[in-house]
Amino acid sequence: MKSGCLNVYSGNRLILSQAVCTYKLNGNNNSVREIKTCRFQQRPVKDSFGKGIMTVITLSNSPAKTEQVFWTYPDKEFFFLQTRLIGKNLSTNDIVPLAGSLPQQQGDWRSLFVPFDNDTFISYDSKILKPPFRNMSSEVSVTYDDQTRNGLVIGSIEHELWKTGIETAWLADQTPGIKVRAGFTDAGITRDDMHHGLVRGDTICSPRIFIGYFDDWRSGMEDFAIASRKAEPAFVFNWTEATPLGWNSWGVMQDRINFDKAIGVANFFADTLKAFRLGGTAFIDLDSFWDKMVRNHTDFSRLKAFADSCLAKGLQPGIYWAPFTDWGWKSGPGRRAEGGDYTFGELWTKTLNGYHDIDGARALDPTHPGTLRRIDYFIDKFKACGFKMIKIDFLGHAAAESTHFHDTTVTTGMQAFRKGMEYLVNRLDGQMLIYAAISPSLATGRYAHSRRIACDAFKTIDHTHYTLNGVTYGWWQTYLYNYIDADHVVLDTEKDGVNRARFLSSVITGTCFTGDDFSLQGQWSARAQQLFQHPEILAVIKNGKAFRPLDCKPGKEAAEIFTRKIGAHYYVAIFNYGKPVKNYAIDFNRLGIPFKRAECTDLLTRGRSNAYSMLHVSLPGEDATLIRISQTQN
Repeated sequence: MKSGCLNVYSGNRLILSQAVCTYKLNGNNNSVREIKTCRFQQRPVKDSFGKGIMTVITLSNSPAKTEQVFWTYPDKEFFFLQTRLIGKNLSTNDIVPLAGSLPQQQGDWRSLFVPFDNDTFISYDSKILKPPFRNMSSEVSVTYDDQTRNGLVIGSIEHELWKTGIETAWLADQTPGIKVRAGFTDAGITRDDMHHGLVRGDTICSPRIFIGYFDDWRSGMEDFAIASRKAEPAFVFNWTEATPLGWNSWGVMQDRINFDKAIGVANFFADTLKAFRLGGTAFIDLDSFWDKMVRNHTDFSRLKAFADSCLAKGLQPGIYWAPFTDWGWKSGPGRRAEGGDYTFGELWTKTLNGYHDIDGARALDPTHPGTLRRIDYFIDKFKACGFKMIKIDFLGHAAAESTHFHDTTVTTGMQAFRKGMEYLVNRLDGQMLIYAAISPSLATGRYAHSRRIACDAFKTIDHTHYTLNGVTYGWWQTYLYNYIDADHVVLDTEKDGVNRARFLSSVITGTCFTGDDFSLQGQWSARAQQLFQHPEILAVIKNGKAFRPLDCKPGKEAAEIFTRKIGAHYYVAIFNYGKPVKNYAIDFNRLGIPFKRAECTDLLTRGRSNAYSMLHVSLPGEDATLIRISQTQN
C-alpha cells in the first residue's frame, strides 16, 4: 500500500489494477503515489445500504492529508469510494478518486457514453472498446460485454456539489484504462464553456463513487440508480397516486395554442377518450406559449377558467415553465423581471465569456433574489389558478458554472442547481406533480416525480428510434424517479405501424402523454380511440416502470427488443425501425423467462399462440408489437 496504488477484485477476477488517486490542490497537481506515511483503519457501519465495513486509508503527504474511504457490504456486488483532502484553507476543482487499468478482455466489450442531460438531441453511445479509443461519459459509465452481459459500472452517486466525468481510454501501454474526475466540464456534454467552480474548506470530499462488477450490467445500472436515490433521497414529496398519463400541447399545437383549442382538447378527453385514464383521471397540460392566454401579461383569469373547466370534467390541469431562463435577453438587460424590482441583466449567470446561452435562452443565477422573486410570482399564480401539474424545462441552465454567484457561499454549478431547485420545490408546496423536461439526468432525481428520457420527439419512426436510444441505455432511471416518459406521442397522419411504434415506445418507457390537436377531428382522433384505450396496455402503463433492453447494438442505435416482468407475466416489446419485414426468433433463456411452455398474446391484435422455449414473431417494417408471455401447464 506504500505505493499508493490499489487493485480491485470481484471474487478472484481482477477488474481494476494499479488504481491511484490524484488531485489539484491550491493550483498544484498532487498524487497519492507521493506519500510519507500510511494508516489503515476499519469500523462497522449501518446505513441506508445495510450493514457493512468502512475502511479508511490515510495517506499523509504534503500539502494535505489524503483519506481514501471505502464502504463495503457483504451482500452487495458493489462498494463506494470517496477521497477526502484534509488541511487548512484548501481549494480545488479537480479530484480524481480513481484512475487505473482495466484488464484486457475477450468478447464484444464496449464502453457507454452517458449524457449529462437530454438537451440538443444528444444520444447515448455504446462505443466498441478497441484502440484507438476514448470515451468521456458524464456521472456514470459501464464497460460491458454485450454477449455475456458481464460489466463494470462506475459512477458518482452524489450530485449536489460536483460534476463528475468517467473517462475510458486506451493507455500508452496499450491497455484500456478508466479515470473518474470530480470537477469535470465540457461544452459538448455539461454545456459549460468554463472550468468547474472551486470547492474550498479545511476538508474537501469527492462525491462517493459507486464501483461494481456484475454478471449482468443491466442489473448493475439498476443498482447504481437505486444507490443514487438512497444517497440523495428525494427532496420532492413521494408520488403515491396513479401513474400519470394525459396530453401536452407541444406535440402539435405549439405556438398556435389558445383558450378555445385547449378547451376543445379537454372536451375530447371528457367525451370521446373516456377510458384513457389511470386513477380515474388524466392530465391536460399546457406547454410553452400558454402566456398567449394572459391578458396584458398580468391577467391570468383565462388560465384559471381553463383549469376550472378541466377539474369540472374530472381532468387534471397542467402548466409549463422554465424557471431559470431569460428568453427575451436580446431585448437588453434593463427589462424588469417579474415579481420584484430587479432587472434581468442583474439575474443573468456570469461566465468567463460573458453569459451562459444555450437553446436561445440565457441562464439566470439560481441564487439571485430576483430569480427567487420571479419563482414566487409565477408559482403563486399557477397555484391560484388551480394547476395540478407543472412541466419544468431547461433546468440545465441552473447548473451552469459561473465566475461568481449572488450567494457567495455557492461556488459550483451543482450547488447553484440545488439551491434553485430546492427553492422551487418548496414554493410548489406539494401541490403539483412535477415533471422535468430538459434537465440533468441524475441530479434532477431529488426534485421531480417524472422526467423525459430524451429530447423532443413527435411522430415519425425516426423519433421513436431516437427516444428508444434513451430507453435502451437510460431505462435504469426508472429507479431514480417515480416515472420516466417518452415525451408527447403524436399520431397525426402517419401509418398505422408508425403510430403503434410511437405509442409503444411511450408505454415501455413508463407512462404516456399524447400530443395531437384533439380540438380538431382527423385520422388521429380515431386512432387515439383505438390505441389509447386498450385495458391490457393501460395495465402495463399502470405498472409505471421502464422495460429493459434485451440486446444493444454499438453506436447510437436503439435496441429492438425490450422486456419486463409484471406480476406473473413477462412482456416483450419488439420494434422494427427499418422498412422490410423482419422475423424474430428469441430464446426464452435470453429473455430471462424461467419456463418452457407459454401462451403468447399480442396485446394490440389480441392474437394468441403457444410457444416452447422460443418466441417467434414476424413484424412488418416501421411497426411494433407488445407480447404478453404467460406460463401454461400443458
